[in-house]
This record gives sequence, C-alpha cells and structure tokens, in this order.
Amino acid sequence: MLAQFGMSVPLIAAPMSGGPTTPAMVSAATRAGAFGMLAAGYKSVEAVEAEIKSVRAEGIPFGINLFAPNPLPVGPDAYRTYAATIQKDADQFGLTLPTEPIEDTDKFDEKIALLLDDPVPMVSFTFGIPPRDVIAALQRTKSVVVQTVTNADEAALAHAAGVDMLAVQAAAAGGHSGTLSPRKSWEFPAPVPIVDLVRRVAAAVPLPILAAGGLATPRAVAEVIGAGAAAAVVGTVLLRADESGASATHRSALADPAFTETVITHSFTGRPARGLRNAFIDAHESEAPLGYPAIHHLTSPLRKAAAAAGRPEYVHLWAGTGYRHATAEPAADILRRLAADL
Repeated sequence: MLAQFGMSVPLIAAPMSGGPTTPAMVSAATRAGAFGMLAAGYKSVEAVEAEIKSVRAEGIPFGINLFAPNPLPVGPDAYRTYAATIQKDADQFGLTLPTEPIEDTDKFDEKIALLLDDPVPMVSFTFGIPPRDVIAALQRTKSVVVQTVTNADEAALAHAAGVDMLAVQAAAAGGHSGTLSPRKSWEFPAPVPIVDLVRRVAAAVPLPILAAGGLATPRAVAEVIGAGAAAAVVGTVLLRADESGASATHRSALADPAFTETVITHSFTGRPARGLRNAFIDAHESEAPLGYPAIHHLTSPLRKAAAAAGRPEYVHLWAGTGYRHATAEPAADILRRLAADL
C-alpha cells in the first residue's frame, strides 16, 4: 500500500503537533525518499488549509494527522484546585490562566469537512477512533486512513472500524500517547519494546503497520522493518532538524546534559505524554488531574511564555527515549542516515 506514495525508503516523518512539524519538513522527507505528514492538532482550520496548499504546491504525496475526539473530562473542583496551583507559576510571567475547564474537539468536524472537500493522500487519527461514516467518507475520496493504536486490543477496534492501516505506537514514543483509554490505563500502556509490539499487533490484525516509538538509529529502524512493519515513523530524532518548528528552548534542551531522562507525565495536558523530566513535572505530576483538553488549555499560556523566555523548566519538552540522537542538520540527511541499514 505504501508504494502508491512514491517512497524509496520505508520511513515516515511523524506528524508532531504544536509546531515541530512544518511543510518544509514534509518536503524534506520526500527529498529523502521518505513520506511526510502534517499535524493538524491545535491548529485553526485556516492554518491547516494553508499548510495543505503549501505542500500540495510542491506536487508531492503527503499525509495529515488529526486528533479524533475522545473526551477525558475533568471535574470542576479538581480543575480549580490544580489551576490555583499552576497560576502561581504563571504569575511570574504576568499571565492569568483559565479558571474554568475549557473542553473542545479541536475543530474536528470542520477539519474533516476540509479534508473531504480537499482530499490528501493519507489521513491519520490519534486519541480516538472516528465514526465509521467519517472513515468511509475519507476512503471514498481515495484517502488512505490510518489509526494510531498502542496495543493489539486497540488495533482490533480500529480494524473493525474499517481503517486501512495502523500506526502502532510504543511507550518509548515522545509526546502524547495515542492510547484510546488514558483513564482506564493510567498505569500507561505496558512498556513493550516496539519490535515485540509490532509482532503482537501483526499476529492479531491483518493490516499494514507503521511502527513508532523510540526509533532514532539505523539499527532500530531496520529492526522494526524486519519485524514486519511496512514503515518506521520517526519524530523525536527530527526535532532539532533545520526544518523543525520546535522552539529554540525545546531544541536546546534536547542537547542539554542537564536533562538526563524522559518520563511519562500528565501534568502539562491531563493526558499521558513522554517528555524530558523537568522542574514542572517534578512539582506537579503527583497533584495533576487527568483531563484533556482542559488541562492542556490551562497550561498552554504558561508553556508558550516559558518557551519564548528560554525557561525550559516550565515547558513541555516532548521527547522519546532516543532523544540524544536528535541532531541539528537537514531533515533529509537525518532520514537518509536512518535508512542506512535497510
């Protein structure tokens, strides 16, 4: 199925929401013989439309990732208690944070309408599985539909919903976990190595697999392809690339020896995500409630202000376990190197 995208190497530049993925990174992936995906998460419909037009003007195949609604509401009392605590951090930046929960769907319906009107070759979903009629409608436009899953049970649900491919994400992945049940699986998906996870899912569900999570070296990429994945999805290793839109604060932290490990946290967004351990996580992880997107909206102004001010201790420094392999060079060079052992 990947042959239709003109790929000469089985690598996909991951859709990293919040800024890191840019149209330039998608184009760079194509130059390396790989495949790039835009990230629609947190963007306005107008911004998504502009990025699609930018990439389409290059005449290259590409994909886009959307956050599918899978509400994780937070109780008002738990929210207010946490908000009062976070406001103390925000005071030093002169910010006033939302005092009541903000719940939204990231303009999901409007973004789907855009993609039905202006189809792209691949559409992937994270956080939730969209309704069957949405999947079928996208497929009628010839879009290949991909669902992010973190275990074989989720893969079976995605298969039943009618998707074409699976993005199988291991716990080593940077950024948000694509788990469909963040509240139920608060212990977080078992840290199954990506190679083993690919084999488990492949044995359970007859769909092509895109493997993601901690893939930052040529050997790691070769191993997942050897395990049966159709392609390897890489994200963290591209965060310092020339085409990355990650903040300077984020880029610097990835190379800073002061940051020594990644951890899974829900303190920034109310949903489990892996990032560099910092002072914010240490201070707030134990008291943070689950609740997405309300906690995301609560801390977002603080994180943006801290990134702009060069204060990494208050920034969500998303990173997978292979973050030390992220290098400051052209994305195409990074991707070519990752394909060296194939």
